[in-house]
Amino acid sequence: MLKLHGFAVSNYYNMVHLALLEKGLTFETVSVYGSQDEAFLAISPRGKVPVLQTEHGYISETSVILDYLEELGQGHPLLPADAYGRAQVRSLAREIELYIELPARSCYSEAFFRMPVDAAIKDKARVELQAGIATLKRHGRFAPYVAGEQLSLADLYFLYSIDLADVVAQRVLGFDLLADFPAARELMQRLQQNPHVQAIAAEKEAGMAAFLAHVSQKR
Repeated sequence: MLKLHGFAVSNYYNMVHLALLEKGLTFETVSVYGSQDEAFLAISPRGKVPVLQTEHGYISETSVILDYLEELGQGHPLLPADAYGRAQVRSLAREIELYIELPARSCYSEAFFRMPVDAAIKDKARVELQAGIATLKRHGRFAPYVAGEQLSLADLYFLYSIDLADVVAQRVLGFDLLADFPAARELMQRLQQNPHVQAIAAEKEAGMAAFLAHVSQKR
């Protein structure tokens, strides 16, 4: 049986968790924080979550795990059947990760943990986030999902990246990320009505106190 290792506050863990649920695959979850302990590095070379345990061994890196789940050919597909369609979904997912999630992440410490970020880093993040949203506006279809009519891997990246990036933009960078992007707001609301998304959100809320205590211990 597949086993998903990680913790419910991690947005990347939640991407894989949602994929497993949407595909209807049988799996178990193993609650663990990323670490540099030798035992964890043996299953995750960089010491990060998520990690997917399979009958053949362990797989790390979110995009690789998601591709692996698709290549199993089991359950509901989250990629189109045609090569061009698959490329478009993967491109959208990559753009969201590189141009929205990663710039926002540079300011997470101030947005979520009240640890000030250097002004130069914030200025860079602001420019990159604005460019990232412009990229998504140009490339995303939002009809009603990011890549078209069907839920895809791009929506997993959208759901678990845009929400955090919007908090960063408003709390730290002084602007509303989705102010003139109603299609994105509508999709976020649609996704938040998904029962699987709601279940994951409940797990995140339940795990938040333990996660914050873990972070505090690491400082």
